[in-house]
Formats: sequence, C-alpha cells, structure tokens
Amino acid sequence: MRRIANVTKIAIVAAIGGGIAAWLWQAPGSRETAESQAFTVAVNVPELSGLAAEGKAEFDKVCAECHGKNAAGTDKGPPLVHDIYKPGHHADEAFLAAVRFGVRQHHWPYGNMPPQPEVADKQIVAIIRYVRELQAANGI
Repeated sequence: MRRIANVTKIAIVAAIGGGIAAWLWQAPGSRETAESQAFTVAVNVPELSGLAAEGKAEFDKVCAECHGKNAAGTDKGPPLVHDIYKPGHHADEAFLAAVRFGVRQHHWPYGNMPPQPEVADKQIVAIIRYVRELQAANGI
C-alpha cells in the first residue's frame, strides 16, 4: 500500500514539474525575443543592368519597408539576398506568386506576406531582376 502511495506522489510531482516546464517554455520571454530580432545580411551592391535599376526603384517604393534596403532584411521581413531564395529553391515564379497572392510564413518568423495588388507584373519582373542581380553579386 505504501508503494502505491509513493508512486502516486511521484506521478503527481512529475506532472506538476512537467506542467511548469511546459508553461515556462511557452512563456513569451525567450522565444518571442529571438523571433522579434531582425535577421539582416550585409549586401554587396553591384553595378545594375537597366532592368535591375528599374527594379531597384520599384523595390525601394514597395518592398524595402519590410525587406530592407538592398533586400538585406528588417525586423518586418526577411532578407531576399539569402540562400533560401536562390533560384533553385525559389524560382522567379515563386516571387511573382508571392507578390500577386501573398505567401504563408514558412522559413522565417515574420508572419504571412500579404498580396501586393498595386504592383504590376512589369514592376514585379524588374524587382525580380534586381533581387537576382543582388543575389549573384553576393554568391547566391
């Protein structure tokens, strides 16, 4: 009978300890702080082609607020000059679809990207050329 009482006490203590550990793990402190920090990269800016220069002007108007100057990232959006966005993983069509339809968060902790309906296809093509030239100049 004593053995059953001891096992019960141990189980109760373990459950309480596990609950406290889970609560602490879910607490806003450490994870939220890590996720809210901006992930930025240093970007080498090359001499741009004509289309990429147009893309830079458009990017600065509609994308830089979240993705940063020269697509280096901010606390609102990820850097686009990053291996994750290399053409073999995110083709140009993925960028086009992200601008047209938005995209669910899947690589970064910034949340979903909303669609950008004010950006015309011609502008998107120029922005993609700009991002791709930045990537190429930075080994991506």
